[in-house]
Amino acid sequence: MKTLLLVLGFFTLIVAEILKVYLIMPFPGSQQMNSIDFAYFMFFNIGYFRLAGLLMIAYPAWHFLKTGKKRVKLLIGTFIVLYLGVFYAVNFRMLADKIFYQPNTVSFVPASQTGYEMTDLVLGVEINGESKAYPIENIGYHHQVRDTVGGTPVIVTYCTVCRTGRIFSPEVNGTPETFRLVGMDHFNAMFEDSRTRSWWRQVNGEAVAGPLTGTTLPELPSEQMALGAWLNKYPESLVLQPDTAFLEKYENLKNYDEGTSESKLTGRDTASWADKSWVIGVTLDEKAKAYDWNELIKTRLINDTISSTSLLIALEPDSLSFHAWERDTLVFSLSDTTNFIVDKNTGSEWNWKGECVRGMLSGAQLKWVLAYQEFWHSWKTFHHRTRTYRYRKPGQAHLKQIR
Repeated sequence: MKTLLLVLGFFTLIVAEILKVYLIMPFPGSQQMNSIDFAYFMFFNIGYFRLAGLLMIAYPAWHFLKTGKKRVKLLIGTFIVLYLGVFYAVNFRMLADKIFYQPNTVSFVPASQTGYEMTDLVLGVEINGESKAYPIENIGYHHQVRDTVGGTPVIVTYCTVCRTGRIFSPEVNGTPETFRLVGMDHFNAMFEDSRTRSWWRQVNGEAVAGPLTGTTLPELPSEQMALGAWLNKYPESLVLQPDTAFLEKYENLKNYDEGTSESKLTGRDTASWADKSWVIGVTLDEKAKAYDWNELIKTRLINDTISSTSLLIALEPDSLSFHAWERDTLVFSLSDTTNFIVDKNTGSEWNWKGECVRGMLSGAQLKWVLAYQEFWHSWKTFHHRTRTYRYRKPGQAHLKQIR
């Protein structure tokens, strides 16, 4: 009986510690399970499992250490060291906020003073006349950056494993909140608020575990594009500077923009509709649709419709910066002679800000639509009934619904 209690006690201690981190970090198999509720339970009840395990081993361990043979004592000592090693690794090395840290300083400079290349990808936001750009290879390491834009508090988030950039208001039910990176669910970063300790998904700002389950953070409109394209739209924009304390960490994301990262979690599948291939995702009238990045590279423009909204998806000549606009009854094509897009209806020319600059519709402005670039596995996971745009030939497109 003493031996059984000893074995069960060590098993409880070690397995409980492992489950605490296994379920919310990208270990083999962990992110394919719908285990968020169990993960939340284990995370916040780990103390009870520790107590139960210690109570089970206390008397048997004391007994065997006092009366057992040297081999038995050595075995018990080995298990104690093993548990302490697991405890240290789980709680001080493997948790998300022990791997990824928030910046010590958040500083900005005008575009003329930044050291970033014009082809570097940024997540940009404009609020109340103030615009700021957050380089992805910077915020991708931190996962979140707290800031204020146009007098409005924001939390700028990025998950490199899903290739999802989102900006939210960090207010929960009207109260300012702070968040820490706690792990991931279905490969998407999760944050924990400081007051209720609920867990929030980065991809949509929804609380998926804890007292505030079902609550969502207000999302603020943002755009991902090359820094040069962003500055073309907002010349006075400020640019986030790297925190010098994390230069080595940023270096690990050096090739992330291009999708050539060596990591299996963050590298790109070049084939279309593979898990790690890139798509442009749009949601209108609660209906989601995905557009293959490879197809967009070839065609540059996609005239499509979601629900009852006519949509234009456009890729700038830099092959990095994309846009989505409502096009009403207009049908667009690329100009053969200029760096403009042209509507076939009137022959008017439009720039990459969605402004008509020449022709019958001069002065008109296309209505901007929120769109995201992300990995296909992420978009289809968090948009269960998404449709996909499949180009066949002019005038035809094949739609497939993902259930």
